Amino acid sequence: MGAYDAAEHERREEKTSTVDTSPDDDRRSSYEGTVEYDTGDANADDLLAQFRELRSS
Repeated sequence: MGAYDAAEHERREEKTSTVDTSPDDDRRSSYEGTVEYDTGDANADDLLAQFRELRSS
């Protein structure tokens, strides 16, 4: 690690404390499509048992 640089600290603090309010930032993206998921046949007890098994290995 290098020496502490007060100017760099101030620059980074100023950069992170400002908010960009330009109109370009307000554009939203449109997404089309579907999402599918399989809930499976597992219940909460089965999932906890599997988690414990994975954690112990």
